Amino acid sequence: MADLFLGSPFRRFLWGPTVLREWQGSSVGALDWIETPSSHLLKFNVPGYGKDQIKIQLEEDNVLSIRGEGFGGKEEQLPKDSVWHVSERGKGEFARQIVLPESVRADQIKAQVENGVLTIVLPKEPAPAKPKTRAIPVSSKL
Repeated sequence: MADLFLGSPFRRFLWGPTVLREWQGSSVGALDWIETPSSHLLKFNVPGYGKDQIKIQLEEDNVLSIRGEGFGGKEEQLPKDSVWHVSERGKGEFARQIVLPESVRADQIKAQVENGVLTIVLPKEPAPAKPKTRAIPVSSKL
């Protein structure tokens, strides 16, 4: 019964390894996880990051690690006597890990960053064909 309510992939949010790890102060955080009949789509907000600043790696066969390295935007050159009053945009680094469902075809994962959104496509294995209904003869001896 618990698997119906907390089944894969959501059960891991409560009992599994750390599925979500995010550095405090990061401007990255919002995640959309959409499942279609043929794939899982992960969408992350990554404002200011380019494709060269994002590293995606598959670890331990089913843990997807996403890291943003370097400052998200170009650092401004401020005069020496500048005073920071508020700093809410973070360090410009982030890290997240997601445990993937078993049905993902790891060799076909694709990623794209565009307009501040990182989209990762996780193709799924085709569902096994259901056996056709057929009559099974009954005999008196096996």
